[in-house]
Amino acid sequence: MSVVAQLAVFPLDKGGAGLSAYVARVVELIRESGLPFALGPMGTSLEGDFEAVMAVVSRCFAALSRDCDRVYMTLALDYRAGRSGGLASKTASVDAVLEGRK
Repeated sequence: MSVVAQLAVFPLDKGGAGLSAYVARVVELIRESGLPFALGPMGTSLEGDFEAVMAVVSRCFAALSRDCDRVYMTLALDYRAGRSGGLASKTASVDAVLEGRK
């Protein structure tokens, strides 16, 4: 079962404007998973088997909760039977429509 997930996770108790080190910690875990992913300004998208994606999500939460007393996380999942390469194809289909409008 392949899913595309959009994940945003960061601490709320670390103050200041700089949370990049915490976000980088999460992105490194996603990178190490070997799943396809795309870092965005408001979250990270990743794709894979449901169980694999959820395992990565769990590791990301655990990594921050070890030294953060309050962790904010949003997770959106899109499952589509028989799909692979959804991370790239979802944006490519929009790009194709935009190209057709030129």
